Amino acid sequence: MVYELAKKNAVGIAEIDPVEVARSAEKVRIVDVREIDEFSGPLGHIQGSECVPLGTIATTAASWDKSAELVLVCRSGNRSATATQTLEGLGFSHVMNMTGGMLRYNELGLTRAPG
Repeated sequence: MVYELAKKNAVGIAEIDPVEVARSAEKVRIVDVREIDEFSGPLGHIQGSECVPLGTIATTAASWDKSAELVLVCRSGNRSATATQTLEGLGFSHVMNMTGGMLRYNELGLTRAPG
């Protein structure tokens, strides 16, 4: 289970390192909460991820399995942290925020889909 690799931060959000996300990309659902133009922009996105802008996350997630492992991603990790808290508040039990967002993912040279 990928969720077991996540570590809780000071405010209780489960965070997962981008390297672990890259290793586990086919085992978890990766949700990018940036706007569509950012998702397809210069930072690119994680191969196989889906774009669900932060403003729509609660309504879009209403039909999702609340026990599924989800990794939330954004540019730097701030919006995805907010999304993580939102989904936890809706009863999702295995939600993780990717530390540092796409900035960190790219800095580490991990494989991504082009913008």
